[in-house]
Amino acid sequence: MSMKICVLFVCLGNICRSPMAEAVFRDEVEKAGVSEHFEIIDSCGTGAWHVGSWPDPRTVDVLFANGIHTDHVARKLKLTDFKKFDYIFAMDRSNLQNIKRVCPSDAKTHISLFGDYGSAGVSKIVEDPYYGGDDGFQLCYEQLVDFSRNFIKKVVG
Repeated sequence: MSMKICVLFVCLGNICRSPMAEAVFRDEVEKAGVSEHFEIIDSCGTGAWHVGSWPDPRTVDVLFANGIHTDHVARKLKLTDFKKFDYIFAMDRSNLQNIKRVCPSDAKTHISLFGDYGSAGVSKIVEDPYYGGDDGFQLCYEQLVDFSRNFIKKVVG
């Protein structure tokens, strides 16, 4: 584990939820003035379908509407991620299982749902908005802001 915190967000294809989580978290870290506590903030997918792709345009639109920029390019989860990151956050239980299935037995990273840091009344599961309407992307954004703020308070104070 590094002195500074390294955080990885994971969903299925790395074009909707996890790149949004990465961008939102980076923005919340900056707004909270705690950038010095974080070294790497990144995202990836458990699947390789979209490797090399930009985030879904609806993800980019929601981020842009909230004053957030992303230049993320999709990538797949790698074994080296388990040594590089202190926290690996899944967006849903299926991705959590997929992450744990490939996690090396000697990994010291903390693996959990990002939603474990949600406020009361906020769903812990970030549903995949890919096949739905724009409102699903907005709901993801709202959840991710909540989770980010709570996680930052928990680890930084």
